[in-house]
Amino acid sequence: MENPQHGLPAPPPLGAAALPSGTYAGQVVLVTGGGTGLGKAVATEFARLGADLLIAGRRPEQLQAARDELAAVPGAGRVSAAVCDIRDPERVAEVFDAAQAALGLPDVLVNNAAANFPSPAEDLSPNAWRAVVDITLTGTWFMTREFGRRHLAAGTPGSIVNIGASYAWTGGPGFAHSAAAKAGVKNLVETLAVEWGPYGIQINGLVPGLFPHADMTADIRGGLEHAAPGAKDARQPALRVGVPRELGWAATFLASPYARFVTGHTLVVDGANWQRRTVVSPEVVPVREQLGRGPFTARPDAPRPSAPPPGGG
Repeated sequence: MENPQHGLPAPPPLGAAALPSGTYAGQVVLVTGGGTGLGKAVATEFARLGADLLIAGRRPEQLQAARDELAAVPGAGRVSAAVCDIRDPERVAEVFDAAQAALGLPDVLVNNAAANFPSPAEDLSPNAWRAVVDITLTGTWFMTREFGRRHLAAGTPGSIVNIGASYAWTGGPGFAHSAAAKAGVKNLVETLAVEWGPYGIQINGLVPGLFPHADMTADIRGGLEHAAPGAKDARQPALRVGVPRELGWAATFLASPYARFVTGHTLVVDGANWQRRTVVSPEVVPVREQLGRGPFTARPDAPRPSAPPPGGG
């Protein structure tokens, strides 16, 4: 008898809440990279549950547009925006000062800002490596440290959610810089959960799968645009891609009172895609060939890719 394949059911509609109304009323949530993409989707679900929000990013016009959009979400509290380069610890401290002055000490920190682009490892310049690692790992650390220090000084509890990537476990051919950085982010989750747990600070990781949205990086967008209709769904064990609000629901749960005993954990929200294996291994195609690069040359005048502007709004 035929076994029809339907995949995982679609999520509840936009506007549905995974937690009780007002779960975050009176709490302040800081989301880096909250002006665009998945960061904004995560911020939206915190807003829907009554949070006061501060979204941080590098592009003022995107932050302002997102601030206006988030302020209009039913149930949202106050919404502020701050321009911040998270690679600069002084700017990070200023953003926390601004948050405390406008809204109060953030109760929740979502480290979403990151940078990434595909490249064979041997082609990465020192600047390209530093750009990705400094934003994705070092910037996350600066934000996390500032949050932790302020709560330790105040004697108050707090919750941190770090956005990660599944290649922190598996390795990421074509993304050596990002994979190494995300492995560091995952390790911070596991280390700080033990160090700061006695002081009431929990920290968890959250790994998104494929969640198509308007602000995807060029490599992901290009891959989806070249795929046949429906191909992106057929390549997922769930037979569908994720909807951004599903990531938001996961984030709001991890930081909520209902997950207080969950810390040091990284939750993967990708429909099991990262665990997929084929019965017969496919032929190996070198990364250079996958990216359309010619043979590697060590000539000193050979062009080297520079780092693109970081993502994360």
